[in-house]
Amino acid sequence: MRVLVVQNYDNTGLGQVGAALREAGAEIDLRNAHHGDAMPQDASGHDAIVVLGGGQNALADDKYPYIPALLDLIRDFEAKDRSILGICLGSQLMARAFGGENLIGTSPEFGWRRISLTEKAQADPVLGALPKDFSSFQWHDDTFTLPEGAVHLAANEATQNQAFRVGRAAYGFQFHFEADQPLVRYWNASFPDLLRERQPGWLDRHEEEAAAHGAEADAAGLSIARAWVATI
Repeated sequence: MRVLVVQNYDNTGLGQVGAALREAGAEIDLRNAHHGDAMPQDASGHDAIVVLGGGQNALADDKYPYIPALLDLIRDFEAKDRSILGICLGSQLMARAFGGENLIGTSPEFGWRRISLTEKAQADPVLGALPKDFSSFQWHDDTFTLPEGAVHLAANEATQNQAFRVGRAAYGFQFHFEADQPLVRYWNASFPDLLRERQPGWLDRHEEEAAAHGAEADAAGLSIARAWVATI
């Protein structure tokens, strides 16, 4: 099992997705697209693709000129019925790739927040084993409309489109289910100035929030990660 991982921003990390891939014995082919790593021409050399998050938005082609080719690559993986996972920015790029509209700056969320599954998610192979309502970590400003034909899987009060599926196994997640407590602490250490500016008081209250929500979010996130890996 060979999985292409596209990193769009420094210090994002695979978190629980990486743990699930390692459990499955996957070979991880990491490409730092934002630093100019060459991208495959098509999906033929990989069994799945993971597109991670980032601080840029999904329409930032001028500063990140690899984005249009990445959209083509996402479409090729789906056309070849190979598993796709887009997280945060990755989900926004997936929405764009399949015809959704990106809505910039319209849906800010940060911290552990509640997620609710739709009725269709209860029969979904990746989400069906989860409770209908659970916590997960959020860090985003943007959202998107669902592509035509996509299956709506999750929502919350702040962001209607939290998860969707295209075809058999192309999954977009706006929420950071991969971000377990160690990864959130790593982000705190990696982006302290940004967090102090954008999320005042977060670094002081983080441990209390983690104690209240982290274990539930970690359990849900690992379940999602393992179930997605099983689609490959």
